Amino acid sequence: MFIFDAHLDLSMNAMEWNRDLKLPVATINEREKGLTDKRDRGNAVVSLPELRKGNIGLVVATQIARYVSPENPLPGWHSPEQAWAQTQGQLAWYKTMEAAGEMVQVYDKLSLEKHLQLWNNGIDNIKKPIGYILSLEGADSIIDLSYVEKAYSYGLRAIGPAHYGPGRYAQGTDATGFMGAAGQDLLKEMERLNIILDATHLCDDSFWEALDHFNGRVWASHNNCRSLVNHNRQFSDDQIRALIERDAVIGGVLDAWMMVPDWIRGVSEPVSMQCKMEVLVDHIDHICQLAGNCLHVGMGSDLDGGYGKEQAPYDLNSIADLQIFITLLKKRGYGQLEIENIMHGNWIRFLRETWK
Repeated sequence: MFIFDAHLDLSMNAMEWNRDLKLPVATINEREKGLTDKRDRGNAVVSLPELRKGNIGLVVATQIARYVSPENPLPGWHSPEQAWAQTQGQLAWYKTMEAAGEMVQVYDKLSLEKHLQLWNNGIDNIKKPIGYILSLEGADSIIDLSYVEKAYSYGLRAIGPAHYGPGRYAQGTDATGFMGAAGQDLLKEMERLNIILDATHLCDDSFWEALDHFNGRVWASHNNCRSLVNHNRQFSDDQIRALIERDAVIGGVLDAWMMVPDWIRGVSEPVSMQCKMEVLVDHIDHICQLAGNCLHVGMGSDLDGGYGKEQAPYDLNSIADLQIFITLLKKRGYGQLEIENIMHGNWIRFLRETWK
């Protein structure tokens, strides 16, 4: 079955992790043996060949670069200008992959339909380009509002105003507080340009403020349920209901600490924490029960978001294993059309409605 994955940090892995994503993950991991600069070295589960192997033909792919003030202990860049430059390096990687025939940008309805036709033509996927929709995870690199239109012109189609901690336009995971005037002005410019608001990572205060001030389309590319894993990174049932009312789609994420409670990053292990792929079906099912249907949830794996096999379900060997969810959802009683909606249909419908 064709799969749409709504959140991958491909360019970050290529540029900051120095991974040649044209290669199989086994080759990437072999080259990383003995490296200790990143905690997930040798545990990669995402590459372009693995996406093709899993029939994952369309993804939302990020640019990401955080600005950090002097008192902020999080890793990041010391000026918005540096952060912008980092995102431009990431953009250059995507464009280089396009030139190599590895990827193709999807940015409007025509390019979407053309790409879907290519991936559903019955020909072997081995040489098909991976389609990507460009998203900005955390808006710190937007130097001023004029840069939003600059980014739109090169294909940016979704923005998550915050990431971890305090941000220039919104407050993110583990932070508190509102967006304020700068964030509200960003939302107005996004609405003018028909840029999707990604509600992922917004702290509760900023989340509700964003929904109050933004009248465009909203999704949550990678978010699980707070009622199952009690942390501010997850959405409460009230937040999920609010997104459903906005006809949003929420991507289920396969980061282990977001799947099972009491996970300690860098300490816990998937087997001992009983973190397997079926656990994500619990989160998916919870959203479906709140909605009363299967129209508001999809895949948003985040399987390359600064971790790998050491912080992913123990029965997942690579991102190609997303196909296993078809069997897992059938086991839970989901029908064929419902499964198709979860694996790709809901995201595609969302884009068709947004890019009229």
